[in-house]
Amino acid sequence: MSQFVFEGRPVPFEPGQSIGAALTAAGIRSWRTTRFGGRPRGLYCGIGVCFDCLVTVNDRPSLRACMVEAREGDTVEGGDRDA
Repeated sequence: MSQFVFEGRPVPFEPGQSIGAALTAAGIRSWRTTRFGGRPRGLYCGIGVCFDCLVTVNDRPSLRACMVEAREGDTVEGGDRDA
């Protein structure tokens, strides 16, 4: 099984799986917070319509985790914590 690194932690994924799906399967339900209230956010719509699942992948910020296919060796960080 392949894996990427999320905030220093290895996360396994299946070929063709999105980063959001892999994070959710690994039990990681939230990876950013809202600007007002600091509420946790992760996958919401899962189809790229909303922006709740934003992450930074290989230093590219503000990507929707549900739309980015996981790749071996990717470095993923939680989305903008104050967005």
